[in-house]
Amino acid sequence: MEKRYVLSIDQSTQGTKAVIFAADGRLVAKTARPHRQIIHDNGFVEHDGEEIMANVLAVIREVVELAGVDPAEVACLGISNQRETCIAWDRATHLPLYNAIVWQCSRAKDICADMVERDPAVADRVCELSGMNLSPYFSAGKMAWLVQNVPAVHDAAKAGTLALGTMDSWVLYALSEEHAFATEPSNASRTQLLDIATCTWSTELCDAFGVPLDALAEVRPSDSIFGHTTAGGLFEEPIPISGMLGDSQAALMGQGCLEPGQVKATYGTGSSIMMQAGSDLVRSKNGLVTSLGWEFCGHRSYVLEGNINYTGAVVSWMKDDARLIFDPTDAEACARRANPADRTYFVPAFTGLGAPYWDDGATAILTGVTRTTGHDEIVKAGLESIAYQIGDVVDAMRADTGLEVHELRVDGGPTANGYLMQFQADVTDVDVSVSSVAELSAAGAAFVAGHAAGVYDANAIFEQIERTTYAGQMNPHHRKLLLAGWRAAVRQAMCH
Repeated sequence: MEKRYVLSIDQSTQGTKAVIFAADGRLVAKTARPHRQIIHDNGFVEHDGEEIMANVLAVIREVVELAGVDPAEVACLGISNQRETCIAWDRATHLPLYNAIVWQCSRAKDICADMVERDPAVADRVCELSGMNLSPYFSAGKMAWLVQNVPAVHDAAKAGTLALGTMDSWVLYALSEEHAFATEPSNASRTQLLDIATCTWSTELCDAFGVPLDALAEVRPSDSIFGHTTAGGLFEEPIPISGMLGDSQAALMGQGCLEPGQVKATYGTGSSIMMQAGSDLVRSKNGLVTSLGWEFCGHRSYVLEGNINYTGAVVSWMKDDARLIFDPTDAEACARRANPADRTYFVPAFTGLGAPYWDDGATAILTGVTRTTGHDEIVKAGLESIAYQIGDVVDAMRADTGLEVHELRVDGGPTANGYLMQFQADVTDVDVSVSSVAELSAAGAAFVAGHAAGVYDANAIFEQIERTTYAGQMNPHHRKLLLAGWRAAVRQAMCH
């Protein structure tokens, strides 16, 4: 039977999606299941790895049924995943040894501080080798915490059966018939354990963090045949798992940002703003990080990136915790009703600030409140905080590269909010191009997998995407005043 479809799994922070794309690039069907957000009293954030894998198998079956596709017509499977989130498991039992530690979790803050106290030069060396500032945000500190604090992890390390991996490695391992233990450059570079100049694990970095090198996955090109899966018996003949990318790099691929200087922003729980840098390793002087984009068709690509901890999660906080809205779609109506002259600012530093500030001690702050400030104005400030943070990263990219940024290609659930998208264009002074396909991470992984399996010659998925463009309309003087107020609010959040 002709292999006419590509299956893509997007294992994200809030849940797991399965998406099927046709050989002509059309999105045929999609399904999703959420998983629990395990948040401890001390602020630790975790996911259940076994729950996630149960959801992976469930959404695969659901999407194939929803699409009305014969499983024998599915050619291959691609994986995109939440990056920096990591998990430990035992290669003898194939079972997790602890919950996955989510990228948002800052439990490794003391580990990073102790490293600097022992050796003040270590932070510069970590940045030089990994391309990223020493931070509990990345996987290395989380892996070190697991080794130091979970007896079962320590015991598995001594026995030589420990596996420490990002979520792509865990999903691949649990899904593949071979129990393949592998990763690829976009995910490996985000661990802070990879030498990004050579694309190999660094013994020096592993030693600095106390992470056993032999517990790490093999790094393969992003378009490798990583393994094969029946998806729990759904496929009579195992299909190849032929592409993997971290979700942000997958979205960059899905957005067609293949030329140096092209920029995309993914609005998820947090946000990744990423500039394609091509084959050159560009080092930031303005609070961004250098990562590997991918290794695809034999070529290695670098990216310049800024990561923000809380963007879409601000809307979730306003709904679930602050009870300011009943549904995420309510936020736009509130913002449009709000007094446009109100100058309330909200800085969502719930677990510190990410790029370009990198302040782990910053705390969230609501400032500029006056008698004109009410419910709608606070919701508006929450929405606008998303655009301000992304604008800060775009400005840092401009400063690092000297390149003009004329277009920001965006994806993710919050891009459906017209108020937010127009405000993003206004304060960033760029055209904001919203993809008609929200599942860009799944699309990027599907293209890589489909290309490796011979389904795609070119990115037919990107060619199917329609776009809505928001052009900046704000008076430059007004923009300058708004940005000055935002930066003053950020300085207040960083006073600790």
